[in-house]
Amino acid sequence: MAGEIVEKNETIEDLILVGIRTRGVPMAEALAAEIGRMENVEVPIGVLDITLYRDDLSTIAPQPVVRETHLPLPVEDRILVLCDDVLFSGRTIRAALDALIDFGRPKAVQLAVLIDRVGQRELPIQADVVGREVSTTLDQEVRVRFESVDGVDEVEVVDRA
Repeated sequence: MAGEIVEKNETIEDLILVGIRTRGVPMAEALAAEIGRMENVEVPIGVLDITLYRDDLSTIAPQPVVRETHLPLPVEDRILVLCDDVLFSGRTIRAALDALIDFGRPKAVQLAVLIDRVGQRELPIQADVVGREVSTTLDQEVRVRFESVDGVDEVEVVDRA
C-alpha cells in the first residue's frame, strides 16, 4: 500500500497521512514508516476525530466522547491521504471529508483503506489504495485489530450475533 501511495503522487513532500480515529491512526503510522523506509523521508501524520460529523451521532451514545484532532501542518496545497481500517457504507469517509474541509482546502484527498467491503456501499465513495477487498454479507462484520490499540495484529470476518 505504501508503494502505491508513492507511485500515485509526483512528490511525497506534499503528503500528510491522516488517520481516522481509532484504527486509522496505527494504519497511517505503519504506512508513514514504510514510506519513510522506502524513500528516506519523514511523512507527517495527522489524527482526525470525526465524532461530531457523524450522521448517526444521536444513536452512538447520549454523550459521545470527542477526542483531539491534530494535523501537523496546514492542509492548503497538500495532498491528504485519509487512512481507515475498513470501508463499508462510506458514511465514515463522508464524515471525515466534512471534518477535513473545516481545516482548509487541500490540493487533493486520497483514501487508503486496509479492507474494502465490496458491494456494501451506501454512498459513492471509493478507495484509491486498498489492502484487500473482501466480499461480505450484511450479517457479517469485519474486525481489524492493531497491536498498538488491541494488543494483536489481525483481521477477521465474523457473523453478527
